[in-house]
Amino acid sequence: MAGQAQSTTTVVIPTDEELLRAQADLWRHSLCYLTSMTLKCAVELGIPTAIHQLGGRASSQDLITALSLPVAKLPFLRRLMRLLATSGVFAVCADSTAEAIYGLTPLSYLLVDGIAADGHMNHAPFLFTATSTRYIDLAMGLADWFKKDAKTAPFDHVHGASLFEESMEQMDPEFHRMSMEALIVHDNFAVDIALREFRDIFQGIASLTDCCCHGDGTTAKAIAKAFPHMKVTVLDLPQEIRKIPADGVVNYVGGDMFKSIPPAQVVMLKMVLHHWCDEDCVKILANCRKAIPSRENGGKVLIGDIVLDPASGTMYETQLLMDVAMMLMKAGRQRDLDDWRDIFIKAGFSDYKLVKKFGARGVFEVYP
Repeated sequence: MAGQAQSTTTVVIPTDEELLRAQADLWRHSLCYLTSMTLKCAVELGIPTAIHQLGGRASSQDLITALSLPVAKLPFLRRLMRLLATSGVFAVCADSTAEAIYGLTPLSYLLVDGIAADGHMNHAPFLFTATSTRYIDLAMGLADWFKKDAKTAPFDHVHGASLFEESMEQMDPEFHRMSMEALIVHDNFAVDIALREFRDIFQGIASLTDCCCHGDGTTAKAIAKAFPHMKVTVLDLPQEIRKIPADGVVNYVGGDMFKSIPPAQVVMLKMVLHHWCDEDCVKILANCRKAIPSRENGGKVLIGDIVLDPASGTMYETQLLMDVAMMLMKAGRQRDLDDWRDIFIKAGFSDYKLVKKFGARGVFEVYP
């Protein structure tokens, strides 16, 4: 047809070697959910805890005995442990015997139950929530959600209730309890590490409001203990505040951060904003700005949240997985530095600083 642009795109035919590699990659992508499920199985069986209790080293035979599993399952357990060791969940310890000896890695250490060390949190609730049918059903129906003009997040669309909220508690109390435990671990883990690495940030602060802390005020109590001179307030929904026993150390206030935030020199938002869309984040941050004094008087907002960064290596894939998880669960998202800058500006702040990367997260100081 006259005048119609001709396509100059050339389809590159993969080589035989590339096609064979692609098939293997397709197998891996199609079956990688089995790594999650075998990890879930291992934690349900108590394997990380058993290895810890056995002195940090155990063979599959040791685990069969320690966990009272049928001896006939030994060859199958060996196959499960081999996959998890290859995936980095467990370590293979050097040993002269034919039987592999497994040890804990930092990852499986997070899944050991009963460790009394300060700061240790068993991450099993997060694993069990992320691998629950209520989560998996969302991924199974994701294409259907895209085809529909749904106004809510896939979780709300599929289940008719909102994650972490009373509607879910009424529908499925056991899942709600588990997901809230997962949220507490997700939000409050590594508080002791943060207080060591970011101690300078908290020096000289007279008052701090921790917004939407979820749970028992773990972070706020840790800050109050580390800085006794500081007046620490926790703001959360009234139904959440009622669950926290008064401790005489932290001031607990029931309220709504979308309406107002208790005044303080510093407001802290830790793993909060990624639950919300940009418009809601701007509303929350605008209320934070109203609650703090000028920069000259020490006013600032501390934000700890995921920062998407392609330069972070394998951590970037984790950040992107968390981004899709937020899309599925809460209609929120993870943000890169440009995204963060945009919502800070829209909320009326004059300046900000990315203080430091902290695992998959970053810590911002945002100034009025």
